[in-house]
Amino acid sequence: MRKQILDILRSRMPQAVSGEELSRQLGVSRTAIWKHIQALKNEGYIIDSVVKRGYILRQIPDKLLPDEVEAKLQTKWLGRTIVYKDSLRSTNELAKQLAGEHCVNGMTVVAEEQVSGHGRLQRGWFSPYGHGCWVSVVLTPPFLPQEAAKCTLMAAVAVIQAINKYQGVHAVIKWPNDVLLNGKKMVGILTEMSAEFGKINYIVVGTGINVNVPKEMVPPELRATAVSLQDAAKEKVSRLQVLIDYLQNLETLYEIVLQEGFKPVFDLWRQYSGTLGQRVKVIAPDAVYCGLAEDIDNDGLLIVRKDDGSLEKVIAGDVSIRPAE
Repeated sequence: MRKQILDILRSRMPQAVSGEELSRQLGVSRTAIWKHIQALKNEGYIIDSVVKRGYILRQIPDKLLPDEVEAKLQTKWLGRTIVYKDSLRSTNELAKQLAGEHCVNGMTVVAEEQVSGHGRLQRGWFSPYGHGCWVSVVLTPPFLPQEAAKCTLMAAVAVIQAINKYQGVHAVIKWPNDVLLNGKKMVGILTEMSAEFGKINYIVVGTGINVNVPKEMVPPELRATAVSLQDAAKEKVSRLQVLIDYLQNLETLYEIVLQEGFKPVFDLWRQYSGTLGQRVKVIAPDAVYCGLAEDIDNDGLLIVRKDDGSLEKVIAGDVSIRPAE
């Protein structure tokens, strides 16, 4: 009922809609309408009640509310089921739990805040309330488990396409799972999988996008390496629009993969890469070496030409890649 009321108010914005009209259209009492209006106000919607005119939707809250996502999202299946939380430990944790309970393909977990967000190698991810997109998507693909890691590269392309449309933003992808702007981290991606007997049960793609995180809010130890979309765009950016663009891009790329494999996605990844063509330092548990990042192979592994001329294929795993100094 609340969604129907909101849809009507949104469609007539900024005109007033009388309680009598809402009551008649929805077949409920005006008292029931009033109660739902109060609930919407509690969610952050600014709705004026004007005598002899009715209700006017003045402002939509700066939140990633499912009703607002659904109103703009044009995907066929991805993000059509949204689990929204004001605050939680980690969107990936909840997404994995729901995936284990056989949720629908494309189910999306969104939070205003993560209190224990983390990335690859269990590194923490600063996820302050109301300043970013903290989102995890559940996929149940038909391909083999060894293909799962490629979904990280696919998500990175989807993010780049969503954020590089803003003026002044020219972000690049750092292999395997970060998006950088001017050498600073803007986006982190964590892909996790459950599989057995050559079959993927589910893949969870978690993405943290620093959209409007003020510099003064960032912990001192991260300020030298972190950046937000707002810093580059020089204006506050709609988190809702960033989320919607990301989900739509991700669905498009995923359907390309199902039809054509990962090659078209890898070709796009190469265009946006900030790693290829650069000298890098590879830090692995058993070795540290420098070389030129030449390409990625058909499995998404980074191909590095070491300083001795030999080629090494780097598996993400427990490896860190840094610019060579």
